[in-house]
Amino acid sequence: MKSKGIRKFLADNAGFFFVLPWLIGFILFKVYPFASSLYYSFTNYDLFNGVTKTGMMNYNKIFTDSDITRAFMVTFKYAIFDVPLKLTFALFIAYILNFKLKGVNFFRTAYYIPSILGGSIAIAILWRAVFNTDGLINAVVVAFGGEKINWMASANGALFVIIMLRVWQFGSAMVIFLAALKGVSEDLYEAASIDGAGKWTQFFKITVPLITPVIFYNLITQLCQAFQEFNGPFLVTKGGPNGATTLISILIYNNAFLRHKMGIASAQAWILFLIVMTFTAVAFVSQKKWVYYSDEDGR
Repeated sequence: MKSKGIRKFLADNAGFFFVLPWLIGFILFKVYPFASSLYYSFTNYDLFNGVTKTGMMNYNKIFTDSDITRAFMVTFKYAIFDVPLKLTFALFIAYILNFKLKGVNFFRTAYYIPSILGGSIAIAILWRAVFNTDGLINAVVVAFGGEKINWMASANGALFVIIMLRVWQFGSAMVIFLAALKGVSEDLYEAASIDGAGKWTQFFKITVPLITPVIFYNLITQLCQAFQEFNGPFLVTKGGPNGATTLISILIYNNAFLRHKMGIASAQAWILFLIVMTFTAVAFVSQKKWVYYSDEDGR
């Protein structure tokens, strides 16, 4: 009888046991770190000395320390330039690749490859070499009669380099835009052409409104990625010169793993989380005014 009861219990809860490994992993590697970081953000937790003090000192320091404030401002500046440029390039290339051109499949693949390779250490080192004083970019500048530019020596130049690295990886957003463009009915373009609308008018009056849900999706995902960017500035500029490309993610890494100050690193991470959540919330509220949902989407 007992064995039958156990078998019945296992049969009735088979779904739960299938999902149990994932649930354990989710709690151990997602929920626990998330909750513990919130606690540590109110402490002076050190990797070697543990917790010796609790309070609001980390958050007070975030809003009073000039280095931390500057890192947040650099991150804002990086995201403001990176996201629009990346989405613009992605949509422009997707629009071109949507035409029935010879060899278009090759170009679709070629434009997508940087998104796969862009996060690697090798590509970051190559990117640094390309923008070096004797690199390829300066060779092109000199060929057109200009003078060599020391990209890494100036704040704006170094920031431009890491922004371009991210913009160059527009392939993933491009593929999503391309899928959306494929879904726009050709009948709409034919009707617009009969009415005398040109390509630009068709693009802004037909294409853009109909793919605004996809634009919104790409905007949210790229915004979240931009605020969490780490590899590019860490490997290419190392946060320099003089902190000009030290994003908040690099500062969190430095505090957590170089200075072993997990308390202040956790507080910075939570402020970053709140900033990203705020931007996302504003985007979701604003979508009511500019995102077009067709009746087929149930809106």
